Amino acid sequence: MPDLGNPIGSVTDSSPSLVRIEISSAEEFEKHKAKLGVGQYLLIASGNNLYLLATIVAVRASHIDRSKRWDAEAGGSGDADSVAFRFQIDTQPIGTLSEEGKFTRGTPALPVPTEYAYVTPAAVLSDIFSKGIKSPFSFGTLSVAPDVKFEVDGDRFFSKHVAVVGSTGSGKSCAVAKILQTVVGIEGKANANKAAQNNAHIVIFDIHAEYAAAFRLAETENFTLNLLDVDTLRLPYWLMNAQELEEMFIESHEINSHNQVSQFRHAVVRNKCRHNPELGNISFDTPVYFSIDEVVTYLENMNAEVIGKLAGEGKPKLANETLVVDRDSCYFDAIQSFVVQSTARETKASNGPFHGEFDRLILRLRTRLADPRLRFLFYPVKHDGAPLATSDFADVVRQFIGYLTKSNVSIVDLSGIPFEVLSIVVSLISRMIFDFGFHYSKNRHVGGNVSDVPVMLVCEEAHNYVPRAGGAQYDSSRKSIERIAKEGRKYGVTLMVVSQRPSEVSETIFSQCSNFISLRLTNAVDQSYIKSLLPDLSAGIGDLLPNLGEGEFLTVGDAPLMPTVGRFERPVPEPHSRSVNYLQEWNADWREVNFDDVINRWRGKILTS
Repeated sequence: MPDLGNPIGSVTDSSPSLVRIEISSAEEFEKHKAKLGVGQYLLIASGNNLYLLATIVAVRASHIDRSKRWDAEAGGSGDADSVAFRFQIDTQPIGTLSEEGKFTRGTPALPVPTEYAYVTPAAVLSDIFSKGIKSPFSFGTLSVAPDVKFEVDGDRFFSKHVAVVGSTGSGKSCAVAKILQTVVGIEGKANANKAAQNNAHIVIFDIHAEYAAAFRLAETENFTLNLLDVDTLRLPYWLMNAQELEEMFIESHEINSHNQVSQFRHAVVRNKCRHNPELGNISFDTPVYFSIDEVVTYLENMNAEVIGKLAGEGKPKLANETLVVDRDSCYFDAIQSFVVQSTARETKASNGPFHGEFDRLILRLRTRLADPRLRFLFYPVKHDGAPLATSDFADVVRQFIGYLTKSNVSIVDLSGIPFEVLSIVVSLISRMIFDFGFHYSKNRHVGGNVSDVPVMLVCEEAHNYVPRAGGAQYDSSRKSIERIAKEGRKYGVTLMVVSQRPSEVSETIFSQCSNFISLRLTNAVDQSYIKSLLPDLSAGIGDLLPNLGEGEFLTVGDAPLMPTVGRFERPVPEPHSRSVNYLQEWNADWREVNFDDVINRWRGKILTS
């Protein structure tokens, strides 16, 4: 234990949640004032060989005699001890420090009144926040001591779910980029893992297309970013499960939605069997190829079907008088022409059971399939131009677990994906990542091993697709992400949930997060919500949330030794979160803007996307 110097005061009140220190003199307070702010640390003697580490939560001065005001700059008007100042500092106990310098969380022995308090030397803080960590992972520096390196337990941080919250402009994107750059070995535009690539992988849902810039290095660094956008992403619709397919095509509030669901399910299952005759026990959820165009054709035929009612008929009847014995044999191939409904004895025929029921469903299907922005979903192709088939399932999954062929980072650029299918895309990718981790772990367990392929899924702007409350359009993504939150850690799949509105994110997801990083939060509702989620966060430390500077953060959880306020270093390279230089462009002449060029480029992008 290094020399602590002279005590600054002594204990007057002691309880498990609060230890109050009274400063011995105004001169002593002025001498150490820079080290006595909220969030700073004090050491308080507790017996002969233990020291209590406590964080300052409040500072107050009372009983001021203005006629004897002590002026430090003027040298004072006399003996400082004669001045009627009374300084008190409230602290929250955090842990215990032994004479040997070993720090442990908890306070088995509280100090009694009259015990001395000391300013914590930087060397002691450095030992606590760096040398005492089993698997150190750099988190920048302490905010209250910029010379002290702040590290957390990397195993505890990345093996459990993490929440990163902060208002716009607080440095949230830079904080996330810095954490991820550090874990994959990027430092100052250089790749520390050139020689050997690690097995761990990170998948980022990038709503605003800003993270690619943070992971794009020079070719000589051997770091190939796996960037997936609407032009490169291959996500075939036939991998969707029942909930995702119905969310994509069925409107649950329509009166005949039950008929739509039943016949859509029947058509999909029959078409899967048609294209995969070698497989058995195919269900609506089985991830095998089927033709969505053939399914639409089938439904159009069911929608126009007319049943022959002459003696011996009772089956669908085509315009050429042919009876349809097996719908699967002709309804998938082409739109059929049926006889006209009639009540005449010679031509008696009646509309089928679903005649005219699917008009809205078919229109919705045709509209979705014709949307050029959804080609990556409905008409994905391989590099040779051939459509993806069931046998290409492994290649589809390999896109997101890119460590097999590319880098440790895959970025899914969601900025070009229509909002109405955003939830489904997130759900499908999340579910595939979870299933990969599940089956890989099971295979490893058979041999008596544990999973050696950890995957972290980063959900940027999570409130957009896993909201706390919302309609049926969010059901699939919420279910997939919540499943990872509840079960993913067992199979090596963890979450980093990032949001500027934490109060709007699914409560189930946040309840499963073991580590929280909060940057500045200005919204009172969000502040209250975060405070309620953090049981070991004192009121004094929690009140710092709206006053944190850019890049400053409060971290609480299993990975840090204690609730700590730190400051991230800026990532190099940085994510691009701004595309306009406001100071330079604010006074630009609007007449210089060529709107025709902008509109033509916009229109051209839509037509060729």
